[in-house]
Amino acid sequence: MEHRYDANALTAFATGLFEAAGLDRDKAGTIAPLLVEADLMGHTTHGLQLCAPYLKALEDGTMRKEGGPEVLSDRGAVATWDGRRLPGVWLTARAVDQAVERAKLYGTAGIAIRRSHHIACLAVFLERATREGCMVQITSSDPAVASVAPYGGTEPLFTPDPIAVGIPTGGDPILIDTSASITTNGLTGRLHSEGKKLPGKWVQDAGGTATDNPGVLFTDPPGTILPIGGQEYGHKGYGLALMIEALTQGLAGHGRADPADGWGAGVHIQVSDPTAFCGKDAFNRQIDHIVAKCLSNKPATPRTPVRLPGQNAIRKRRDGLENGVPLYSGIMEALQPWAEKYGIPAPSNLARA
Repeated sequence: MEHRYDANALTAFATGLFEAAGLDRDKAGTIAPLLVEADLMGHTTHGLQLCAPYLKALEDGTMRKEGGPEVLSDRGAVATWDGRRLPGVWLTARAVDQAVERAKLYGTAGIAIRRSHHIACLAVFLERATREGCMVQITSSDPAVASVAPYGGTEPLFTPDPIAVGIPTGGDPILIDTSASITTNGLTGRLHSEGKKLPGKWVQDAGGTATDNPGVLFTDPPGTILPIGGQEYGHKGYGLALMIEALTQGLAGHGRADPADGWGAGVHIQVSDPTAFCGKDAFNRQIDHIVAKCLSNKPATPRTPVRLPGQNAIRKRRDGLENGVPLYSGIMEALQPWAEKYGIPAPSNLARA
């Protein structure tokens, strides 16, 4: 039976857990709804599944609770922060909001963050910019983690290195959320724990043989996730990974050249205001034309029309807000010990109500 929960109840539950763990109302009230938003959009490995590990990190001190980022440099249109291992979801949301404000002043604005804690799902931050009429690009990497080999190699070097882009349109925004690798650590870890296979040969063992078995990532020596393009065209994902690592670690001034110091992230955010370039009307005319051409393109599979990136996620969100958020099996079970520890009642499953 599918377990669905009221979105507001889930948000209140997660907010209560984070506050009980020591976060102030601003941080808890930012992180919780964005984790629920990821589940609403169907990103089930990067939503409330992360709540329990975040609570553990707050408890053991590897995620800091108090204060804000240290501003290392600020030239108006460009700034660099030391995230000080503060909650990455809160840091990233705050950075996007500030970058939007600055882009409206300067036309474009970039913020690089070093030593952030984990930032969860990149897609959930995009509409903070697109609803203000701005384009946004967010990239992230974790210099303390390696699971993806460079093209032609067999040893882990990169993280999956996600990149997300939000583009405003005359209707729903285009929400692009992808990565430089074929798959993610979250999905491979989940499938391995469930004894399941990947949909394709997206990983390789330590000897360089491609396989659909995520278990090769958990051997000694470990295998690796393949970059986008796989073993045939992985130079494409390899190039993208190098760009993302340069944006998130090079511009932030902290990365793989430094000692690994915990689960975290290097982040880069770039926001552009079309009104400072060609103007809003000219921008919308071009983007809406492309959107219309995409949606009217003859589909390769009958009755399966071409859709825009993010269109399915927006549809899922609307359904979840109306009919309840479907949570992946095991998420609420992982949060139950924390609910009992902090005395926060868990929301009821709507199917049982």
